[in-house]
Amino acid sequence: MKNKIFEIKNELVEKRSLSIDSYAELIRGRDETLASELRAIALAERERYYGREVYIRGLIEISNICKNDCLYCGIRRSNSSCERYRLKKEEILECCEKGYPLGFRTFVLQGGEDPFYSDEYLCDVVSEIRSRFPDCAITLSMGERSRESYERLFNAGANRYLLRHESATKEHYERLHPSAMSFENRMRCLSDLREIGYQVGCGFMVGSPYQTERDIARDLKFIEEFRPHMCGIGPFIPHRATPFGEFEKGSAELTCYLLSIIRIISPGILLPATTALGSIGQGGRERGILSGANVIMPNLSPQSLRAKYEIYEGKLSSGAESAQEIDKLKEDMRVIGYEIVCHRGDTRVF
Repeated sequence: MKNKIFEIKNELVEKRSLSIDSYAELIRGRDETLASELRAIALAERERYYGREVYIRGLIEISNICKNDCLYCGIRRSNSSCERYRLKKEEILECCEKGYPLGFRTFVLQGGEDPFYSDEYLCDVVSEIRSRFPDCAITLSMGERSRESYERLFNAGANRYLLRHESATKEHYERLHPSAMSFENRMRCLSDLREIGYQVGCGFMVGSPYQTERDIARDLKFIEEFRPHMCGIGPFIPHRATPFGEFEKGSAELTCYLLSIIRIISPGILLPATTALGSIGQGGRERGILSGANVIMPNLSPQSLRAKYEIYEGKLSSGAESAQEIDKLKEDMRVIGYEIVCHRGDTRVF
């Protein structure tokens, strides 16, 4: 069995591709020896493409109002205990104004699917950011929209779009979402974004309810074939005000193992050490970087609102996750041998 696993590992390194069955075997048969070997290979690949640079993205959580009712999400429509907010254009621009002198050259506007943000309104915001900060990348993470909407936002100046696919297994996707949402539409959105010309990010939760090893294997195959520019994965963390509130947390260990595999599949990909990974345990973000990640997303949202964007419980919202303590973040990275750099940090996926 052990020989077979290491044959699979060697095939992955050589071909950057495996069958779904082999990906499942690689997950099922992992141990610390194998994880250590994959981690070393992933770090070498990351260094070949990006050196020891770590890119920072300024995360601006513009609204916790959402029309959707995803079963895992703390800002789901049905959560009556969620204290709602939304940022106006001037508040979003103020977050950018504060982040730019700190070295942020990518701003990530993230929010629930809030109908307030029409194409007209959001294009106006994007155009103003583009005008004031022409050297910055603008990333949007605003959920499912029409192709026409994505085109308008791209033409207004948005460069990148993050939309987690959540699961490449249709049946699993449907167990995580209400019937009003569809696997086919999520995949349509990702395809549209790619065709329009965005740098596209996908991703999934590790250890989400009902997820099997084969589901994760299909996620890895999807990443291999879709070739996203970015991929955000983090451990599932339950929220008490959701139907999944009693489920167990996902595994930081498996998350880091998968980060290494994804780096080997696509060496030039941008991989965040996600907030969820940092939230699940001490040093989680550093473990992510040491497993092949090369992006961190500190929070530029107004301090008074950060805790309200609670998509899961225990989400980091202060300390090193705060832009005000960017110097501490730089020191944390320096201690483990990496350097925070202040430029756009474009993808090397072609």
